[in-house]
This record gives sequence, C-alpha cells and structure tokens, in this order.
Amino acid sequence: MTSTFPDISISTERLVLRPFDEDDVQALTEMMNDEQVMAWTDVQQPFTEAGARAWITECAPAERTSGRGLALAVTEFLTQRLVGVIQLTCTDWHVRSTELSYVVAPWARGEGYASEAALATAQWLFREQKFERIELRTAADNTASQQVAQKIGCISEGVLRNACIARARTPEDGWTEVRTDYIVWSLLPEDIEGVSEELADSGGFGAYSDWN
Repeated sequence: MTSTFPDISISTERLVLRPFDEDDVQALTEMMNDEQVMAWTDVQQPFTEAGARAWITECAPAERTSGRGLALAVTEFLTQRLVGVIQLTCTDWHVRSTELSYVVAPWARGEGYASEAALATAQWLFREQKFERIELRTAADNTASQQVAQKIGCISEGVLRNACIARARTPEDGWTEVRTDYIVWSLLPEDIEGVSEELADSGGFGAYSDWN
C-alpha cells in the first residue's frame, strides 16, 4: 500500500510552509522565470501562468496523493508573501527516504530563508514522519545551494560525474544546456541534533546568500 504525505503546514519563527493554492500563480511564475532559477533547475522555458496553474492544481497534488513527493509554498509569516518552494521527490516509503530541493525568490535571497525552510522540513520529516534519510543534490558550481546544505547539517557523500544538466546564456541571449557534476548530500536524524542551537549562536539563518 502506497503511503502519502499529509496535507500540512509547517511554521517557523519567520515562515509558514503550506500547500500551494491558485493565489500563488503570479508569484510562482515570476520566481520561476528568474535567471538563476532558470540556470540551475529544469523548469520549462518560459514558465507561464498557465504552466504555474497546472503545476499547482494538477502536478503538485498528484505527487502528494501518489506518494512520490510533496511541494510546499514557503511564505513570510508576517506578510504571507511567497518566498520560495520546498519540494520532496523520489520518495521511498520502505527505506523512509526522500530527496529535498529548494528555490528562493530573487527578492528574498540573503535572508537565510532556504536554510530555515529546509531545516524545518527535515525536522518534520524525521520527527513526525519517521524518515531515516534525506538526500540533496546540488550542481557542482551552485555554491549557494551547497552552503545551504552544509548549514543544515548535511554530509557530502560524493560526486555523480556528468549527471546534471544546467543552463547557460548564449551570446544571442538565449539558453543552452551544459553538463556538469552533481554533489550528493545526505541528512540523517542524528545530523540535525543541535543544528538549531548552533544557528542561534551564530546569529541565525542569514549568514549565507542562499537562493537555490
């Protein structure tokens, strides 16, 4: 029998992680058309409002109900503005493992939102859902994403050579695909023990300009 993630919200000091709804279409469209999001993700080009609506109303719910994953809108607690996306994919309910990724809107970068949202999601997965492993994959040149992984306690396990397809601008101002390596990170329940306290001692989540 396939297991599924619950339809939940997760709160932190500054953020609320919740299911997407149709009110998020415009903000999601703007975020996914950002240059750096285009460079490091496989988002369709261009990312239209119709595509955003289909993803919110069809694709994301289907991922959850099928047990494959979960997509959460990351919003500011005070303003309710869409900050980014936390996504779980490739979930294995027997092994109790899943792959985590994150995207942050350009206006919200540098505030530590990616690490705060990722850590809150990891804590929820380990404590409430009894998961035993979270995996992250970051492109070799995506140092900001790697800093987020390090900040929440992830351990680098190695390199998948030539396994990632990123994008780069062409002289004609178009996009071309470039092949690069993936760095594989893992996070286990014991890895996040004390992470929140360490972040508090170091001044909080905003030490890195994390974006994706």
